[in-house]
Amino acid sequence: MITLAHYLILSGILFAIGLAGVLIRKNIIVVFMCLEMMLSAANVALVAFSRAQGTHGLPVYDGQVMALFVVGIAAAEVAIGLALIVCMFRARRTVESTALNTMKD
Repeated sequence: MITLAHYLILSGILFAIGLAGVLIRKNIIVVFMCLEMMLSAANVALVAFSRAQGTHGLPVYDGQVMALFVVGIAAAEVAIGLALIVCMFRARRTVESTALNTMKD
């Protein structure tokens, strides 16, 4: 049987992989994908806690509702983030984070 601990371990592993990707990688697109992985790990934890919190056989949907808000915010983040990455690529002709050492053209 899969317990709450299994879901939290999965969430922790996903979050750690995403954090390592954000800290180690230089390609902004990969860093962006790792941030999305971290948000997915948070969603797994939210839904797992919500599922485990049920009282008297009745489910509690607080975690699922929060996960839907996180997905909506992530969608807005993707739209804005990809637009910024495209602008940076047009200006610098690279998507490496090391090219962002100055705010000037």
